[in-house]
Amino acid sequence: MKKIKFSEITPENIYLKRRDFIKKLGLSTSSLMIGQNFLNNAYASTNSLEPTEYRYISTYNNYYEFGTRKSDPVEKSQNFKTEPWNIKIDGEVENEVDISALEINNMFKSEERIYRLRCVEGWSMVIPWMGFSLSKLLEKAKPNNKAKFVEFISVYDPIQMPGQKYPILQWPYREGLRIDEAMHPLTTLVTGLYGKKLPNQNGAPLRLIVPWKYGFKSAKAIVNIKLVEKMPTSSWMRSSPREYGFYSNVNPNVDHPRWSQASERVIGSGILSERIPTQMFNGYGDDVANLYSGMDLKKYF
Repeated sequence: MKKIKFSEITPENIYLKRRDFIKKLGLSTSSLMIGQNFLNNAYASTNSLEPTEYRYISTYNNYYEFGTRKSDPVEKSQNFKTEPWNIKIDGEVENEVDISALEINNMFKSEERIYRLRCVEGWSMVIPWMGFSLSKLLEKAKPNNKAKFVEFISVYDPIQMPGQKYPILQWPYREGLRIDEAMHPLTTLVTGLYGKKLPNQNGAPLRLIVPWKYGFKSAKAIVNIKLVEKMPTSSWMRSSPREYGFYSNVNPNVDHPRWSQASERVIGSGILSERIPTQMFNGYGDDVANLYSGMDLKKYF
């Protein structure tokens, strides 16, 4: 499969002009999307908002491995080395996989996927990610019938990541999904954004995005993916189980113990920091609500 070079992907300034041009033609912004019809349908909730500017996406980040301030990731990650980089897929699989980020980029075609990122703190962005469905990579490992959950483990490197020198969380960072969540087509292994190589401060070289869940579920700088039988304990669950549950689906009807989740502040929306109502499942309910049929989403938060 031919690899798409980042130089061949529309840059930010041309991308925004392209959206304006298509609007003038009276076409739906869904025509901008690349990929399956299923994915196109899932973008509907995001099409009403313009993508957040690259300058905000790349400078306003939660990435505690580099520090707790929003500016710490961009300020402290620029010398972070992402080459060479390998990901190991093991656990309840028939075929253990040890593959480099370069091989992944050569093996799988990255698509443009515009998803809203909603942070549990109450802010959001609309980001043109580049990536592919995680399921494509997991299928290479052939999960066996004991594989009920997927655990993601990020890199541990306190020399390069100064935030890991402090017990903010138990390092390395760990997250998890149920196997059907991980195999869902919307669950994306991200390789870039805005047609550019993924910046260090956004989780380079490979990160996860699960668009219907709060942002902290999307592990960054992943080095190990484990297929496991029992539900893994994520870093935030271990840190504060009362505040952070395993599922962490965007749910405006369940408040965080310290603040409401009913609305969100749109980053880059102007001086007044526009707030909009938060949508159930971040607006992707038509595609993912069936995964939780019969579950009490206040209990399983």
